[in-house]
Amino acid sequence: MIEPPPDRRPLPRDFFDRPVLDVAPDLLGRTLVRNSPDGPIELRLTEVEAYAGPLDPGSHAYRGRTARNAVMFGPPGHAYVYFTYGMWHCVNLVCGPEGSASGVLLRAGRIVEGAPLARTRRFSARNDKELAKGPARLATALDIDRALDGTDACAGRNAPLSVLVGTPPPPDQVRNGPRTGVSGEGGVHPWRFWIDGDPTVSPYRAHAPRTRLT
Repeated sequence: MIEPPPDRRPLPRDFFDRPVLDVAPDLLGRTLVRNSPDGPIELRLTEVEAYAGPLDPGSHAYRGRTARNAVMFGPPGHAYVYFTYGMWHCVNLVCGPEGSASGVLLRAGRIVEGAPLARTRRFSARNDKELAKGPARLATALDIDRALDGTDACAGRNAPLSVLVGTPPPPDQVRNGPRTGVSGEGGVHPWRFWIDGDPTVSPYRAHAPRTRLT
């Protein structure tokens, strides 16, 4: 059996079975693979955010386990997919020991294979740099929705979702700062990580309270 090149090997489960603040920056440069009946798409991760479960007011798991966030409390290396604002999906990778409910939101990436297919889903993108520039755009480009909630991303390269070793950036190219759109106490944590200067990284936006029209 021919071994794949080092950068094509799937990340093992113990990669994810670590503190979320160790996993998050280490995901930068890794290759996210989405296999679907329409064909495969591969994306190099350029921006992520860490969420520390019940210890983190910004996390969906802060108030405990629900039907919506149950995957976060399960084994590491699985995908937690949620629906937001009544129109968009976002995908996270569960980290830490089972029960810790921490995870990494996949915020942005550069499509390296399958761009023509991604364009059919992100037809409003002005160029390929915008195909997965933001968490909802990433999920749309890769056709990720709640049907993939709980998918084991450590099941191998032929699984619906998997993460390969890829090409991590040099440490001096990794930056961090406040998470985008997180309010209150959770908004002060510098738990957003990105590859400096990469054009696919999404712009930072502070939390803006939603106002109700009267």
